Amino acid sequence: MWGPNTYEWILMQFATAKAGIILAAVNPAYQLQEVEFAMRKVGVSAVVCPTQFKTQKYYDMLRQLCPDMDTASPGSIKSSRLPELRTVILTDSEQPGALHLKQVMEAGSSQYVQQLEELQRTLCFDDPINIQFTSGTTGAPKGASLSHHNIVNNAYFIGTRVGYHWRPHVKICLPVPLYHCFGSVGGGMVMAVHGATLVFPSAGYDSRANLAAVHSERCTFLYGTPTMFIDMLGQPDLPTFDLSSVEGAIMAGSPCPAEVVCKVIKNMDIKQLSIGYGTTENSPVTFVGFSIDSMERRTETVGCIAPHTEAKVVDPTSRQLVPLGSQGELMIRGYCVMLEYWGDQAKTQECISKDGWYKTGDIASMDAYGYCKIEGRIKDMIIRGGENIYPAEIEQFLHTHPKVQEAQVIGVKDERMGEEICACIRLKVGQECTAEEIIAYCKGKISHFKIPRYVLFVESYPLTITGKIQKIHLRELTEKQLGL
Repeated sequence: MWGPNTYEWILMQFATAKAGIILAAVNPAYQLQEVEFAMRKVGVSAVVCPTQFKTQKYYDMLRQLCPDMDTASPGSIKSSRLPELRTVILTDSEQPGALHLKQVMEAGSSQYVQQLEELQRTLCFDDPINIQFTSGTTGAPKGASLSHHNIVNNAYFIGTRVGYHWRPHVKICLPVPLYHCFGSVGGGMVMAVHGATLVFPSAGYDSRANLAAVHSERCTFLYGTPTMFIDMLGQPDLPTFDLSSVEGAIMAGSPCPAEVVCKVIKNMDIKQLSIGYGTTENSPVTFVGFSIDSMERRTETVGCIAPHTEAKVVDPTSRQLVPLGSQGELMIRGYCVMLEYWGDQAKTQECISKDGWYKTGDIASMDAYGYCKIEGRIKDMIIRGGENIYPAEIEQFLHTHPKVQEAQVIGVKDERMGEEICACIRLKVGQECTAEEIIAYCKGKISHFKIPRYVLFVESYPLTITGKIQKIHLRELTEKQLGL
């Protein structure tokens, strides 16, 4: 499935699951090389996509990969670059070598219903049904294979944690992409399991459309990544939208700065905001807040361990358990752990231990009540003169500065210290600021060794295809700019 958030995406999600066909969710922003890699990796035999969306010409890219599409009859494509591919289904037009979704819908008849019923007797809840490509901030994307059991249960527990099982008429505004677990499980699957209504504010991301959808459709829940909420808060005419129907929200997908959480609760008046945490490999949610959590828990933790899920924090070197409240690597075990990385046994064994624990690669601490604080990624940790520094902590502090829209903190090389701290800051529209001003703001508020040595002002950040900030690339660009 390759395309933006549309009705057809959801249709295919459930149609494939009922027929036991594995759905590989491909990022709509993928370019030729990336989509070829993903499709070859998992041996895709059919593609469903629009002809084009915005600047993405899907059909043209597929024609480049399958030159015989112009002459092939639909369903019998042959391509040396994509040897398994046979079928292309377009959602919005008729083109040579491809089927139109309308033709597929019209082809359905009673004989297939019987065929489907027979087929369903052979399906099992432990079968792989979904392949989600991880964003690959550190290399080529890997295909996390998830089963019916992984996804259905995760959707059930997300919904019960935020109260969808007792709230009447839940209506979710879903700006997060469906190709990502947050969208397909937290949105699509939750819709089916809890009987909720889904509202897609726009096919491609548009922060103003989110507010407009909540206003006109009277949505009761709003999903989003921290960046999406930052963008909504940044809309100059935010007060003109009626958000009074919103009972709650889920913020997840990347670290949620406390300041952003506070602003959403205050400026958008969303009292029941829950923070969620998870990984694609965990189907995805493993921690999520309760709607009645205190402000402190809401802003300082990623919520409480989800039902039927185990978590532990270990020393990254010795792999021994650390005491409650101490930092270490977070590990997860339970129904939610993926089956494998598709066709990559070595990578699977690297991250899932023999006794079933998944290594998240996140540095975290847990309290006695099962609430978790994420300190940062092991890979992002800065070691400055022997001190371990977690960028997320400094980023959260910088978000409290009135002129700062977004802050990213990285380590850059330094002869004396090994690494020094650099803050890359995106200012609010119309604001001006100096590095000295930021450094002065930090003094006396955070430990001296956490104060950035360098402060750079940027317009944007290098992103992965899934919209996560590529810190490795940001570091390279920054070191070049600083002449290190």
